[in-house]
Amino acid sequence: MNLPRIASLVAAICLLTAGCASQEPGGARLVTTHQGGLQVLDAESLAVLHTVELPGFIRVNPAGDGRHVIVSTSDAFRVLDTRGEAKLTDVSFPAAKPGHVVRHAGKTVLFSDGSGRVESFDSAALAGGERPASRVYTAAAPHHGVAVELADGRLLVTLGTDKARVGAAMLDREHRELARNEACPGVHGEAAAKDEAVVIGCQTGALVYAGGRFTKVTSPDPYGRVGSAAGSEESSVVLGDYKTDPNAELERPERVALIDTASGTMRLVNLGTSYTFRSLGRGPGGSALVLGTDGALHVIDPNTAAVTARIPVLAPWSEPLEWQRTRPALFVREHTAYITEPAANKIHAVDLTSNKVRASQTLPATPIELTGP
Repeated sequence: MNLPRIASLVAAICLLTAGCASQEPGGARLVTTHQGGLQVLDAESLAVLHTVELPGFIRVNPAGDGRHVIVSTSDAFRVLDTRGEAKLTDVSFPAAKPGHVVRHAGKTVLFSDGSGRVESFDSAALAGGERPASRVYTAAAPHHGVAVELADGRLLVTLGTDKARVGAAMLDREHRELARNEACPGVHGEAAAKDEAVVIGCQTGALVYAGGRFTKVTSPDPYGRVGSAAGSEESSVVLGDYKTDPNAELERPERVALIDTASGTMRLVNLGTSYTFRSLGRGPGGSALVLGTDGALHVIDPNTAAVTARIPVLAPWSEPLEWQRTRPALFVREHTAYITEPAANKIHAVDLTSNKVRASQTLPATPIELTGP
């Protein structure tokens, strides 16, 4: 299948219609990965505008400036410009095992698992087309970690080695330690909430940094793991996954965690269906969103823990054993939830105001990951 040619034909057709013509020069974009590269879509029509060939297993995250996407390859964080013809730029950040990409308070922070190198820069600086000036911190030991830079320049970094991850520390602008907590075994994932509270997942609950100090929120089960999280500046509550079987080859949980950063408490919500690490998102007003294997998008009120809506979107599906394998993915921008359906090579747009699917599109290549700039 000649994907570039198909994408060019789709884009040409789009340019002949008034609705798509206004989107092509600078409208909102989406990016999906597939085996062999990237597909850049029009966020309104969901049509494929451009494709970019790139071998190997790649991951994508928003750069935080509304225009660029960070593409993680085997040895670098590369920058994709989604505007115009949509192409990989010459800007890259060499990295040993590129890991988490975090956007917060106008900063983009990159964590290299193989070296412990943390690199942060102004998200808006990517618009200049050159590699932006950055601040660099190196963790005491390489590990699968994450870092978040707050508005005043303080840096939250995880603590650990390639053998064990134990907690997190907060550093000042000069990278001097202000606080630490090592009561977070298996630390993984992060999310920022209202008033710059930050949540880090643990095998025994979550670690919350708020008001200048760390607080451990213990899960109700002896092993109650939070490994992926989604936050919103409109809510003090962070949405997290929740697993309770440390010996499972693949646990398919049906409960999610709501971690209140203001009260330091956790509530569990039973969805009646399983989900995966690509299933979590936040909607308007800080609503919590979970894409279930039942094919529905579940909407949760984070304040009451009530499921307020179940929106049918996909056919029921099952999570594969290997995390790199394709599965539906959720990405939210403002009042729209975008959801991929790999089994049908489709993508759907859900209006979170009407709770209805407003558009669907068949893609020329099976989508793996999904994001926006």
